[in-house]
Amino acid sequence: MATIDADAHVLEQPRTWEFMREHEQAYVPMIVTPISGNQEVGPQGNVQQEYWVVDGRIHNKQINMGLDTTADSREMRDIQKRLDHMDELKVDVQVLYPTLFLRPITHRLEVEVALCRSYNRWLAEIWQAAPTRLRWVVCPPLMSSMDIVREEIEFGKANGACGIFMRGLECDRMLSDPYFYPLYEMASEMDLPICMHSGTAITQIHDFFDMDPGFSKFKLAMVGAFHALIWNEIPRKFPDLRWAFIECSSQWLPYAINDLEIRFRMRHRKFPDDVLADSKIYVAVQVTDDLEYVVDHVNPAYLVCGTDYGHYDTSTEIEALRKLRDDGKLGDKIVDRMLDDNAKRLYALNGV
Repeated sequence: MATIDADAHVLEQPRTWEFMREHEQAYVPMIVTPISGNQEVGPQGNVQQEYWVVDGRIHNKQINMGLDTTADSREMRDIQKRLDHMDELKVDVQVLYPTLFLRPITHRLEVEVALCRSYNRWLAEIWQAAPTRLRWVVCPPLMSSMDIVREEIEFGKANGACGIFMRGLECDRMLSDPYFYPLYEMASEMDLPICMHSGTAITQIHDFFDMDPGFSKFKLAMVGAFHALIWNEIPRKFPDLRWAFIECSSQWLPYAINDLEIRFRMRHRKFPDDVLADSKIYVAVQVTDDLEYVVDHVNPAYLVCGTDYGHYDTSTEIEALRKLRDDGKLGDKIVDRMLDDNAKRLYALNGV
């Protein structure tokens, strides 16, 4: 049996942007340090010493970094140290997600293309160093033409990507919007799942919830995306496509499914007996979820688990995969499937 971490992160660093083309050098993100004002302190007590500046907007760089990882490991400065830490954690494969891209970072198409393109080539370089252990999700520049999007997704597919990254809200649209249909067709064609990670790409929503610690702008956007996809029967329009909801817990599933079932019934529409299987939707659990309650309401064959490696927030548990095996709340068969078979099916990790 393999142990697959379905949600691990890289924290971007200067090397991330060294793949930008000559005419894109003006878009390289800056790192700035504060010299006055109040100190911003992270949840683990670390003082924020660096910020990103991207296209004129400032973003936290260190506020949610996990101090149970080293900078060399979480920023992929030393890939062997990352692999050694995975060995300590008894993790065979990590699927890598970005950090900076979890929020809106630009409104300009040319900047988005430059950022995504350079990030994707950095991840390809990381994958080449450990192709059987470090897989990743490709970041497409979704504001651009589908020809440019295809170029990035094809590059990712050829260089170890096993999914396509999206946030709960993209391009000022719900994920059920027909704008994304060409992307979903592309994903089906290339056998890559659409991997929705906690986050939002809409500046107005992100900034409106400025005082919110992340629940409304990040987590609830994901619940809304799930509801909209099912209500609009998007998975049935793309029957070969797999979907993932990453880093938003799983305990909301019974609530969302119950609400959908009521609305379907009111409109005299047939609701599927097994909505996750019917829609090929996978959801990443947290070890703090009431998992006995969750698996009593949904098909456990569509549940996976991640550690949120490199971060420190409400979804982080670097020992999540071990704890899932050791806490005894779920039977070994269910846990083994979550950490192995389910993740393999989701990400098409053949041969792992």
